[in-house]
Order: sequence, then structure tokens, then C-alpha cells
Amino acid sequence: MRRTRTRINRTLEPDMSNAPLAGLKILSLAEQFPGPYATMLLSDMGAEVIMIERPGVGDPARQFPPLFRALNRGKRSVALDLKSAEGLARFRGLAKDSDVIVEGFRPGKLAALGAGFVDMRRVNPQLVYVSISGYGQDGPYRDRAGHDLSYEGVGGLLAEQADAGQPGAVPAIPLADVGAALFAAIAILSAVVSSQRTGQGRYVDVSMSDAVVSMLTAFLVPAANGTPLGEFIAEPGYGVFTCKDGKLMTLSIAHEDWFWQPFCDVIDRADLAPLTGRDRVARKDALREEIAAVMVGKTRAEWGNLLDKAGVPWGPVNSLVETLDDPHVRARQLLRTIAHEGGKTETFLVQPLKFDDFECATPGLPPELGADTDSVLAAGSV
Repeated sequence: MRRTRTRINRTLEPDMSNAPLAGLKILSLAEQFPGPYATMLLSDMGAEVIMIERPGVGDPARQFPPLFRALNRGKRSVALDLKSAEGLARFRGLAKDSDVIVEGFRPGKLAALGAGFVDMRRVNPQLVYVSISGYGQDGPYRDRAGHDLSYEGVGGLLAEQADAGQPGAVPAIPLADVGAALFAAIAILSAVVSSQRTGQGRYVDVSMSDAVVSMLTAFLVPAANGTPLGEFIAEPGYGVFTCKDGKLMTLSIAHEDWFWQPFCDVIDRADLAPLTGRDRVARKDALREEIAAVMVGKTRAEWGNLLDKAGVPWGPVNSLVETLDDPHVRARQLLRTIAHEGGKTETFLVQPLKFDDFECATPGLPPELGADTDSVLAAGSV
């Protein structure tokens, strides 16, 4: 963060001078999900993110406009062909005045074009270079093709299916993508701090399968030491239940007698209150059925009022639309609506961190492919 820059917003131009990452310039060659999500989070905190896209094609996620728009608002787009001498020269010119490069290609691809870390370090010794790939830059799976589900399988996220020897449902949330994005954001920030302190850039290898393994730390470490957790969340009061009005709610009593006992009072089952965690796990199936039979006796709102008063952990099971309308989500100001020319509006989500002296501004709209090529290259005189 050696320079002060003005971040262009295609609606209004909010004052980002107080943003935590004001002045940080990121060149992003990462496509699809992890890299765009990571850089979007940083953009919301003031970083200037310039997407380097292939002319005429761009990020493959552009084929799915809702996905692309969700992850790339507030950024700028420059179309460059790094396979051409001119495109590579212009990219190197941009790198001279940048802090970070993020890329998501297969290992070795950019190095073969002359745009790998070793090449770019010669251009800018302070440059932070972050590579996001499926299996990382080394190891026997380094060159294997894959997507989120494959990384989840290798990383142990589908262990229950492996133990059962039967395929099950595909997870609805791409946790390898999300996990890699969050680790990439940590990598960028950590390496930038190091670069500022030492004057030397850093290379960071972010693997999507590694991200899954790391997210399973609480489960893999016990297994590695021969002390598996076993029935960690086998509590009968930890699950999803149906209420009288057909709505679903969660109970999240997890091995805590101080939640179980008031819950028993709420459902008028004082006879169950003395049961300890071990007792409850031993009888989990029968107890879960008893709880389910009780929960259908009142509406979700009725249970919510009773459980809140008793201090018992619960929550509504929302659809995506219900989540957007949830009063708590609204109160946390995670949604931002932008007006297009002509009066049309579009709603986006902003990064969730709350700073004491900075509030995320309304993000800019997602860029059209190459929309900023001329202005960015002109500003950099490359």
C-alpha cells in the first residue's frame, strides 16, 4: 500500500480514504469463484481490484450472469491477451504500479507465458503474488483437473459417504471454493504486511483441497491421533424440527446441560431435565422423536418467543428469499441496492466485517468485459 488511489465507482464515488485497504492495488487473473470472491471482500474494504480478462471471452463465469455479477461488483475490467507480446508487456507495466497479483490458473501456466512469480518479481520486487489452484503447486495431484466436489472428496468433507461405502447427496454449498477464497484473502493481507515490513514481495500457494483439510481440523486432528470425536454432535436437541405451522426451526443444544435443562422446562418435560450429555446421546434416537412430537404442537413464532425467554439456542430455517428478508440480516446492513440508469435497481451483498470507523460504501456495478482497458492503460501509460 505505497500509493493513494481513487477507486472508481460506476454509480457514486464514495469517499474511501478511510477504508482499511485504501491504496491497495490488486491485479486479478483469477476466474470463476475463489479468486473473485476473495478480491470482492478486499474491494469492499477499499482495495482497487482490476480484473485482467481474456479479450472476447473474459471470465468463464460471465456465461452465468447472476454468479458473475454477485462476485465482481465494484471492480474494473481490462482485456489483455497475455499470450501476445503486447499484452504481456502491458500487464508487466501494470504490475510495476501494483501491490498484489492473484491468479487461478493451473500450476505453471502463467510461468510458461512469462507472467509467473519469478518473472513478475523482476518487474516489481515488492509484489505479492497469490496462486489459487485445486491441489496446490506440488504433490501428485498437482496437474489433475477438478472442481469443488473433487476437492471436498479428497479433503474429507464427504467422509460419511466414504465410511458408509455409499454415495450421498452432493453438498449444496461449494465449501472448497468458499474456503479457498477466505484463505486467499488471508494470504493477500498477510503477504502485504510482510512486503511493507521487509520491502520484499512474497509468493503464496493456496490450494482448494488444502482449504478443505484445514476446515476439518477439529475432526482430522483427533483422527490422526487415534482419538476420533465419535458422536460429537449426537445431541437429540441439535437438529432441525417441524413446527405446527409447517415452518422449520433449528435447535442447537450441543452438550450443554445449561441449555438442556431450561429447554425441558419450556417443553414441559421436567422428567428429562436431569439427563446428562452422555445420557442424552445414549438415548438420542428416542429423545429426538419425543422432541419432534412436541415441537409440532406450536408455531415457530410461539416456540421462538418461549425459547428466547428461556435463553435456549434456536433459529428459523430460512429459504434464500427469507434470508434476504430476515430482520437480523437487514439490521446488520449486509445488503446494498444500486440504481442503474433508467431506474432499474440491483441488490448486492457486502463483506461482513464491521469496523468502528468505516462502513462499506455502496459497491459499484460489475464491469462489462474490457470496460476499463483504455482508462487503466492510459493512467498507467503502458
